[in-house]
Amino acid sequence: MASAGEASTPLLCAVEKGERMSTRALTTGVPFCVLLGPDHAGKSTVLAALGREVPAWRTLSVDGTLLAPEHALLNRLRRELVREVAPNGQAWSADFLTTMVQTAVVHLRDELLRSDPRVPAVVDSYYYKYLAKCRLAGAADHNPMFAWWRSFPRPRRVIYLDVTPGTAWQRCREGADSNPLEYYGPQPRRDEFHRYQTDLAKALWDEIRDLPVTVVEERNDPVHTAESIRRVLVDELG
Repeated sequence: MASAGEASTPLLCAVEKGERMSTRALTTGVPFCVLLGPDHAGKSTVLAALGREVPAWRTLSVDGTLLAPEHALLNRLRRELVREVAPNGQAWSADFLTTMVQTAVVHLRDELLRSDPRVPAVVDSYYYKYLAKCRLAGAADHNPMFAWWRSFPRPRRVIYLDVTPGTAWQRCREGADSNPLEYYGPQPRRDEFHRYQTDLAKALWDEIRDLPVTVVEERNDPVHTAESIRRVLVDELG
């Protein structure tokens, strides 16, 4: 039997090299899918609806409205990240920002690993969106943390809830409800918001290109959107 140090050597080497580790990802017995999309796509609304309509599934998210009380720390960390770190790139490095973001990523992984394997789960964004945003903030793609995140359990399917930058801009009240991790520059202006959201979508697709993906096109009716996603999840998770 290999020693603990010997057993971990391939993983450590891959992390040091920043390799994508999809072929040797950690596994979990929990069947799960990921709900993904750009900012203001409506994922939280859909997850809330799924929680009401299909209580047999577990929904995992770091959204403040969906966090358990014992995990309220994540909400506080997010607020400080958005308020203190993201707007002050001269004071905080992209690696520091990524380290703070990692608390949310690891929480989602931990919740998956401790879940009952008999209960399917729907995960909000998983690590994909967090990784994409860290890259847009300036973190290098070979960051060792990214290699570790990419080793996490793989979902059965990603459901991509699409939305155009123009619609997202309207939904955030022309920047009034946006945060510094949703646009380029010091202030939320339309062009900088559109450019960021376009780059974010490209970065998201870069992360999920090797996974089964179902795209749900933009709609103005959240009820029909939630129903479309529910049907896909029923087919995948049962």
